[in-house]
Amino acid sequence: MNRLEVQGQVVELSPLRYTPSGVPVLEFLLSHESEVIEAGQPRRITLSITVVAMADLAQMTSTISLGRSVNVQGFLAPVRKDSQKFRLHAQRIEQI
Repeated sequence: MNRLEVQGQVVELSPLRYTPSGVPVLEFLLSHESEVIEAGQPRRITLSITVVAMADLAQMTSTISLGRSVNVQGFLAPVRKDSQKFRLHAQRIEQI
């Protein structure tokens, strides 16, 4: 199963664009900080991940302001075919 949920702040927001077939696409950078317990020890996690939203979700998300906290649910996919880099494709975005 390929499913990811992460909460963080929007730190970069690209302008809304459209695919050649006219589908709206919005990309943003999500910054996450938290602490988890691993092997009985606390571990500080700091990461950034690129999120892509498409279609109606892209249009609804295009009004999000920088610094806004959001919860994103979706799946991971390579940036391009055969790429080792990946991004989070949003299926649900909630503003917090």
